[in-house]
Amino acid sequence: MLKKLGVSSSGYYSWKKRTTSNQELRKRSLCTEITEIYNESHQIYGAPKITSILRSRGHAVSEKTVGNYMKELGIKAIWVSPYTRTT
Repeated sequence: MLKKLGVSSSGYYSWKKRTTSNQELRKRSLCTEITEIYNESHQIYGAPKITSILRSRGHAVSEKTVGNYMKELGIKAIWVSPYTRTT
């Protein structure tokens, strides 16, 4: 099977033994918190508001990072248009 995939056996077993990095663990925890905040807001909050909530919870994260994670998760805020009087 490894020959068909074009992977050496030593490379496969070293990949399998590898542990997750601290950056990956941080990303996973942030993504779960982002989806939690997003769902609590009924899919209305965007990256700026989620960033401010995460910062108030003690996370040091930028708005761009939150936006990139939201894009990876496939979520975006629903824009609620303000009421416009037409007559």
